[in-house]
Amino acid sequence: MRQFSLLFLLLLCTCGPAQLLSQSSREYLELAKIAHVEQMHMAPMRDGIRLRTDVYRPKTDEKVPVILSRTPYQMNGWVDGEERTRTYQRALDWVKAGYAYVVQNERGRYYSEGEWDILGTPTTDGYDAFTWLAERDWSNGNIGLLGCSSTAEWQMAVAALGHPALKAIVPQGYGAGVGKIGKFQEQGNWYRGGATQMLFIAWLYSVQHDPMRPRIPKNATREDLLRLQRFHDMAPEYPRVAWEDGLKTLPVQDIIKAQNGPQGIFEEMVTRTPNSKEWFEGGLYHDDMPFDVPAFWFTSWYDVSISPNLALFNHVRKHATTEKMRDEQFLVIAPTLHCAYTRATANTIVGERSVGDARLNYQEQIEAFFAQHLKGEAQQARPRVQYYVMGSNEWKSSTAWPPPAAKMETFYLDSDGSANTLHGNGRLVSKAPASDKPDGFVYDPMNPVPSYGGNVCCTGNAVKGGAFDQRVMETRNDILVYTTEPFKDGVEIAGSIETTLYVSSDAKDTDFTVKLIDVAPDGTAYNLDETIQRVRYREGYDKEVWMGKGKVYKVELTPLSTANYFKPGHSIRVEVSSSNFPRFDRNLNTGGRNYDESKGVVARNMVHHSAEYPSSVRIPVVR
Repeated sequence: MRQFSLLFLLLLCTCGPAQLLSQSSREYLELAKIAHVEQMHMAPMRDGIRLRTDVYRPKTDEKVPVILSRTPYQMNGWVDGEERTRTYQRALDWVKAGYAYVVQNERGRYYSEGEWDILGTPTTDGYDAFTWLAERDWSNGNIGLLGCSSTAEWQMAVAALGHPALKAIVPQGYGAGVGKIGKFQEQGNWYRGGATQMLFIAWLYSVQHDPMRPRIPKNATREDLLRLQRFHDMAPEYPRVAWEDGLKTLPVQDIIKAQNGPQGIFEEMVTRTPNSKEWFEGGLYHDDMPFDVPAFWFTSWYDVSISPNLALFNHVRKHATTEKMRDEQFLVIAPTLHCAYTRATANTIVGERSVGDARLNYQEQIEAFFAQHLKGEAQQARPRVQYYVMGSNEWKSSTAWPPPAAKMETFYLDSDGSANTLHGNGRLVSKAPASDKPDGFVYDPMNPVPSYGGNVCCTGNAVKGGAFDQRVMETRNDILVYTTEPFKDGVEIAGSIETTLYVSSDAKDTDFTVKLIDVAPDGTAYNLDETIQRVRYREGYDKEVWMGKGKVYKVELTPLSTANYFKPGHSIRVEVSSSNFPRFDRNLNTGGRNYDESKGVVARNMVHHSAEYPSSVRIPVVR
């Protein structure tokens, strides 16, 4: 009885009368013993909007630094009448390490006030949150940001504002926050080479809040909110969608509408082009913005945004405001899917390929990084870049990305005029063929090449990410297949793969896709990375230039990225086609706006390869 009374008093003092014994999980009770649990603070923004902010801070008289995770996702302690413990476990880990762990919902999400706009949430919200946290009487004024995907994408643009309390960031799988970086103008993963990446359509169906949704009254007090969160989690219940079929809907602008889904920002975003001014007015980071914050970047080979992520790391390494800050940038590249770092095991399977023991001491390294910048502890030695080489299945380190030992070698596309399918005569060779024997195929947007594995995220059941044996796809006549002779000795590649194609078509506009593959002696063909280019944007994303019938055009595709060891007897393969659906939207080949069209035209596309038209891939070989 005495133990029960003590526990009752403990929870009463920690949370206030509105919560009392509402939480009973092991994680919560353990956290409450060592932390002040302060949920439903409503942090004020400069325009009067208030954002839900939950604070978990150590029971100490000493001032402590802050680890902040800002999210568009559900962070309620109660969901559908059941207790949720994930946030409590994360808070427990950071409180034990001597930090206040703070979780905040983005503007317009759940209990946070205002209107939500994916990729366009005001960066001033982050700045104002830093000010509010730095001014708490328990705070030492030092803030670090931590999160993956949606909890990472906002970090870079806010860092560019230069708030004095922001001392370090750890963005993981952060591509949705990358706008225009060098060759990449993906605008937060919305595009690749000017083609729409369809992941956001499926994601927005289950995330965007309809403007007619119920809302909490603005005069609600914190005590009201603490009570209400037990039985109102504010999360809409979206019916499940079979996106394998749902993403086939035409026109593209009606995909969510066809599912009776919520209205929201999608209806406006789908009408934009890669160079629309709206992309440069929200929360994306672009390469003309300053950067002056230490960062520990985490990426993965089978993430949707691996190449722009690496480009951003290199951009900051070169262009951060001071040499000291350029030296405070570190990178990890894991062989996993999006945000799956800590799910690596002694036998890590990505898709259907084993990449060996891909585990890494992530938490230990992140804690050391934050201890240096938020607590003033000594810097621990760490490699500039830690990257995983698939095939040899080992972690390696480097002073830069790509590794200085990687040198570009050119492989030219060649054939006898029939590279179609796995059984064609396409090959990758060291010298451009003298005469042009182009390879042709028919691209019918009503029968696109299905996405099979790949570097994906968030498409529901429509696409399974990772490495899969591509031979099942390479029987299609609209896939051109080019393969090197088997290597006598093993070949390691690490870095960016650059592709130049010389193409022609009888359509005004079409797409060209490229996929890089590791082929084993038994024929197994595992995909490594993939890309696409909408030909209308071959001269830049600020204009659309149509194709003339039969005229040959040079097309540079956005770089692919990987680190892979091709064992003796293995070959490098490149697939070329005009679709990879629903990873990317189908080009209907009309030269129209695409998003509001329901009918396409068949394109007869050609890939040329000769001394005059040297179609090639440039591959970073480590010697």
